[in-house]
Amino acid sequence: MDRAPFKGVIFFIALVCALAPPARAAGRARGRLWLEAQNRSLNDQRATLSEVARRAMPAVVSITTRQMSDEAAAPGEEPQKGIGSGFIIHTDGYILTSAHVVEGASEVVVSVIHPRGYVEEYLARVVGEDTRTDCALLKIDAPRRLPALRLASATHVRSADWIVVIGNPFGLSHSVTVGVVSFMGRTDVTPNGRDGDFDYMQMDASINPGNSGGPVLDLHGDVVAVANAVNVAGQGIGFAIPIDIAKTVLPQLRAHGRVRRGWLGISVQDFSPEVAEAFNLSRGPGVVVTEVVEGGPGERAGLRSGDVIVGLGKGRVERAHTLRWQVAARGVGRDVRLNVRRLGKPLVLKVRLEEMPALEEAPAPALASRPPGRKPTRAQSVLDDLLSPIPREKVRPPLSDESEEAAPDVPGFEGTTPSP
Repeated sequence: MDRAPFKGVIFFIALVCALAPPARAAGRARGRLWLEAQNRSLNDQRATLSEVARRAMPAVVSITTRQMSDEAAAPGEEPQKGIGSGFIIHTDGYILTSAHVVEGASEVVVSVIHPRGYVEEYLARVVGEDTRTDCALLKIDAPRRLPALRLASATHVRSADWIVVIGNPFGLSHSVTVGVVSFMGRTDVTPNGRDGDFDYMQMDASINPGNSGGPVLDLHGDVVAVANAVNVAGQGIGFAIPIDIAKTVLPQLRAHGRVRRGWLGISVQDFSPEVAEAFNLSRGPGVVVTEVVEGGPGERAGLRSGDVIVGLGKGRVERAHTLRWQVAARGVGRDVRLNVRRLGKPLVLKVRLEEMPALEEAPAPALASRPPGRKPTRAQSVLDDLLSPIPREKVRPPLSDESEEAAPDVPGFEGTTPSP
């Protein structure tokens, strides 16, 4: 008996059955005002967030600082205490945190979770700190190799990506919050009026006093930013410093205790109608040189006010903030090539970077320390008065203590340099 016709019938029936559900669904949707979604399980996503937090927890530390008041201490007066967070970046005991967490501290104590579950405390040494990036490198001496987090890059992070934040808000150690990235590249906010090299990641994960210096993790469990500031007048508006900035300054903090920034000796601004009119320029790519320091490296190389810098090395220049950071990050003594447009004509200038003078490097005073009624002398973001580095304020019990220490040469502890 020939089975070929029966096979053809079976195939036709199977095809009709496969196409029937979409056809019926389309028929049901014709009278609807919306597209019906399937109810999908979120178990896999929840499991990922939980796993990220669980794996990272042993490398996150609590930081307690002690600081004597500037005024004469009364008999028996206790030093001020502050709280913060940090995370281990090298198994030999190097820890990354925010500079404002340890600023002015006479003693820094770091608490680490032992593999058996109890808390160990170590007195820490501040190897180096940099106020303009708000990064500090600490070192503790532990009798064992410590768990460390991997540092990734924030360049692959996009708005609406999930992130996990771990820290010690109000001394509540190892608290986990989750959220999404709200915006990348916030350069128009300056916590407490401090000037600095900030290029913030904005996020909606809850952060509070004590979170500062803690890691912001992607769903791979890698660090993409450092929790840094919070809008004290809002909810769900937190800011973190991309880890790429920290990776750039860490080698200098370990080697010199501070960052030696490259300096061009010029001021630059983004194009705006006012700037274009002031220098009689037509709108175009690049940033405008508005001032050249007399005797500085820029002037010796031939830069003039009104020049438009369109490129640094092989890269394009689109924002004044980005140019300032890239020049600073290249360090001292480096030769850089600037692609310039002058009076509409292209020009290439070679400049040898010098060290930024101390006056240039000093941050603006915090708004909180300004005498009442005094106006800042620079243009401010509308958020200046609202934003605050997550404070290392006086702590109210219960408090969590912590500690750390020293720093020799460590193989495999390298930083990154921005590509030209």
